[in-house]
Amino acid sequence: MRKTRECSNLKTLGADIKAARLALRMTRRALADQLGIDPRYLANIENSGSLPSLPIFYELVRICKLPADRYFFEQEEGQPSEQRRRVSQKLTLCSEEFLPVVEGALDGALKVQESRAEQED
Repeated sequence: MRKTRECSNLKTLGADIKAARLALRMTRRALADQLGIDPRYLANIENSGSLPSLPIFYELVRICKLPADRYFFEQEEGQPSEQRRRVSQKLTLCSEEFLPVVEGALDGALKVQESRAEQED
């Protein structure tokens, strides 16, 4: 049997699933039930780096609203940083009612950035 190669793109899959599940306010059992899998299997994916089968991966990406291309393609030059992608993913999961809070925080950060740039000039 061929040895599997290490897939660096999949290293964050478990943590991403767990973060998305928590952001969606789902228990591990609720998500596992929705997937038709044992909660221990999901725990192994989230915490131990186990890779799910392709059908389970597909459903996890769909339910958790994860960007599937992130796990298949290497980050190219000029692509958003890992942190920017995480923030973007969290924004996707954020309820509409909290978007004004997020937008306000970003507006404040941009004002600070603009102020610093003016001071440097």
